[in-house]
Amino acid sequence: MIIATGTGEDQSAQKLGHYLFHWLSNEYEHLKALGEGSQSNINAKKVKSYPISLPPLEEQRRIVSILDRFDKLTNDLSSGLPAEIEARRKQYEYYRDRLLSFDELAV
Repeated sequence: MIIATGTGEDQSAQKLGHYLFHWLSNEYEHLKALGEGSQSNINAKKVKSYPISLPPLEEQRRIVSILDRFDKLTNDLSSGLPAEIEARRKQYEYYRDRLLSFDELAV
């Protein structure tokens, strides 16, 4: 296993943790395939012995920044999307009612 050593700052350790989280999430199926027997469980021994390529700390920060922003955007969409759909539905109903209601013509 390749281990990056930070400057000892909490933020560096946190970024490394975020990088490892994203990296392990990406490698989940590969790690799971290493399981033995009828259940392909992932255990700490498998993870510890799995080689992890770590780019320089600055590159890790860049990757984490991009993936965290994407994750936030995705989560915001899934929580905000139902409200947006409801607002668009009401907007559609309003304009439909306005367009399809006609004033009576005086004869």
